[in-house]
Amino acid sequence: MHWNEEIYRQTLSFSAKAHANQKIPGMEIPYLKHISAVVMETLSALQHTPETVWDIDFALQCALLHDVIEDTPINYDEIEVSFGKKVAQGVMALTKNETLPRAEQMQDSLTRILQQPPEVRVVKICDRIDNLYIPPVYWTTAKRQYYQTEARLILDTLKGVCPYAEARLQKKIDAYSHYF
Repeated sequence: MHWNEEIYRQTLSFSAKAHANQKIPGMEIPYLKHISAVVMETLSALQHTPETVWDIDFALQCALLHDVIEDTPINYDEIEVSFGKKVAQGVMALTKNETLPRAEQMQDSLTRILQQPPEVRVVKICDRIDNLYIPPVYWTTAKRQYYQTEARLILDTLKGVCPYAEARLQKKIDAYSHYF
């Protein structure tokens, strides 16, 4: 499995600048820790699914940029100018449409993800794997239960692309019950 180190460095630098002052919610840890974990999960998932021909550079770029539009002032056009239309569309699919009611945002994003190359599905699964580690201490039990239910929706909607990542997400969903 090979990727272009220069593309990775360029995309990492862009993501690091975009998320520079951001912290993981409820912690004093730089947000780049989450981005790095999603990249690691994505690489591991693709490595454990060698029978599929993956666009590794595209997958890594989407993993590195997956929260840039949603969580920073960076917009779609800036992603497209810097990384091309394919990457911008992948990142946009991973971005919740905040003009929709909250209850519709995830399903809308999942519908758009399904229209993208399979690497985008893997990134979303890996994103939720990392997000299911430890919930913020201020989340209510109801919020934690909702988050677990939403993770099930992600898995049910996106399954069939990467058995390794799907199995990891299922384990995280099952284990998340101990947080409530």
